[in-house]
Amino acid sequence: MGDRTFTEHEQKDYGIRPEAQDFPMMCVLSFVYVCNALCPNCPYTNSSIRSDYLDTPFMSEDTFKIIADQCGEYGAWVRLSGGGEPMLHPKAVELMVYAKKVGAKIGLITNGSKFTEDSITRILEAQVDMIEFSVDAADSETYAKVRKGLNWEILLKNISITIDIRNKLKSSTKIIASGVNQIGIDIDRVVSFWENKVDNFQKRKYLTWGINDPSESADTLPYLPPEEFVPCPFIFERLNIDSRGNIMVCGFDIAAKTNLGNVHEKSIKDIWHSKEFEFYRKKHLEGKGNQIELCSNCPDWKYRSWKHNYWKIVKDAEEKKGKRIQGKAI
Repeated sequence: MGDRTFTEHEQKDYGIRPEAQDFPMMCVLSFVYVCNALCPNCPYTNSSIRSDYLDTPFMSEDTFKIIADQCGEYGAWVRLSGGGEPMLHPKAVELMVYAKKVGAKIGLITNGSKFTEDSITRILEAQVDMIEFSVDAADSETYAKVRKGLNWEILLKNISITIDIRNKLKSSTKIIASGVNQIGIDIDRVVSFWENKVDNFQKRKYLTWGINDPSESADTLPYLPPEEFVPCPFIFERLNIDSRGNIMVCGFDIAAKTNLGNVHEKSIKDIWHSKEFEFYRKKHLEGKGNQIELCSNCPDWKYRSWKHNYWKIVKDAEEKKGKRIQGKAI
């Protein structure tokens, strides 16, 4: 395995990232709990979590605006992810436009199937910061297996339209694609197919969330040495919020077993600095994260890199986008 592999993902000192001293850099939202796909390696497909949210399948406008207003004050990211397909939310575009107006950054993760030319244009005019298309394939046959229920031709058309309109408007929106490195997928072929079509391509580790079958991973090389219990970066930079407004410790807890408070009752800043959150950070900084039940049961901890992360993807996409819009070779 070698030290070199780990040094690419570790750092000398650990703790709250400088940009997260006052407020998390990112609030990851389970914006919806409905989806128009049945991807075989999605933890929501393989669990009963969605049925637990039948009372709140969509985050309410009120809940979203509370989050957006607070993120906007600090220029933090609102990341629409988890639970289902964000563009199925009846007010998805309207709420993204609102979040941008109040100063938040927006990262949208989508399967791209529900875009219309109108919705794409409005999102790009609002200067949504980044759109990530989850593609996972380089051909229609593979796509039909890993993105069950979706249409390959619609994906190609919508991504092409998005890029064309972005370039025409000279919008600041970054457009990337991502693929999970899973068994049955030639990930290098996927990268080759997409990397010159979008601003950046993110090759994702296959994660289980304690639900999916780990044997489906095509790349089990850890980023962090599991036996050393290196602090997990997530608790020092971000938090997760479900459709009810409840805050979970991290993205591993998609079933919301932890609850640090609700945004209707406490501010995100107060929760970020709460003794409950500090408990997790202190344990991790002491090298005792494995003593926490949630963390000790996390099979994906070893894939949480301090350097190969969302922030690097954003930076690289920004650089490549600038060259692409100017018509320069990448």
